Amino acid sequence: MTEATTTTDEPATAVTEAATTPNETATAATETATTAGEPAAVDAVAETGDADTTDTAAVRREPYQGIRQTIGEAMAESAHTAPHASHHDTAPAGGLVEARQRLKPRAEDEGVHLTYMPFVMKAVAAVLPEYPAMNAQLDEDAGEILYHDRYHIGVAVATDAGLMVPVVEDVDRKGLLELAAEVNDLVERARNRELTPDELQGSTFTITNFGAIGGEYATPILNYPETGILGLGELRQRPVVEDGEVVAGHTLPLSVSIDHRVVDGAVSAGFCNDLKTYLEDPIHLLL
Repeated sequence: MTEATTTTDEPATAVTEAATTPNETATAATETATTAGEPAAVDAVAETGDADTTDTAAVRREPYQGIRQTIGEAMAESAHTAPHASHHDTAPAGGLVEARQRLKPRAEDEGVHLTYMPFVMKAVAAVLPEYPAMNAQLDEDAGEILYHDRYHIGVAVATDAGLMVPVVEDVDRKGLLELAAEVNDLVERARNRELTPDELQGSTFTITNFGAIGGEYATPILNYPETGILGLGELRQRPVVEDGEVVAGHTLPLSVSIDHRVVDGAVSAGFCNDLKTYLEDPIHLLL
């Protein structure tokens, strides 16, 4: 998984910093030889060999443990076990933006902050039954593919402690505002490190929203042993062509990664195509 947040309003990021300076011994040798006007500078540098050029005084170390280590081990297991393949597409999102705007007052009346995430979750739950391989896992020991008949969606949340993926169960059976309230609660408690272990287990598919920070496409790492994960780019206006004219239109970049042992590329493409239909006009979710 890529680190991300649950809504287009909620940012998440990870930064790795490093600082290096030239090896002082090699630098001093070079400067001395240069001052003397002698070609011995080359030999002086060569004699230092391949010494570490990192100035330890400019490096901050911290233990690789706890949640960060757990996340790292899970990422490594996924990347090294499941052969990943990614499919990228862009969904017209004008209907999605309009639907949210129309429902926001109703949500606010009920004390619920309505983001785009519940719409995406409902759309995913509507599409997955047509693509069961995307809601599955490979049991290597038994030599079997397990197809899930329930739709428990994990929502990646970036926290100060690292990436967490709380699970919303039975997304297909819940209403939009019910989902919104549940996701908001899980996100808040994830950031406060108040989730129980049970709330982080049992997902059959995961959504990660790196677009909350910005950007369009990525290659999400599977929440192994799941076979599919959806990454969302930034929902915003972009140039689109309508009736032969270039106009501004809301679009939502989609990045889907699959376990290629179980899911074929054509399946992930079909999944995205159907997902776009629901995102372009969420009224289809009522059918």
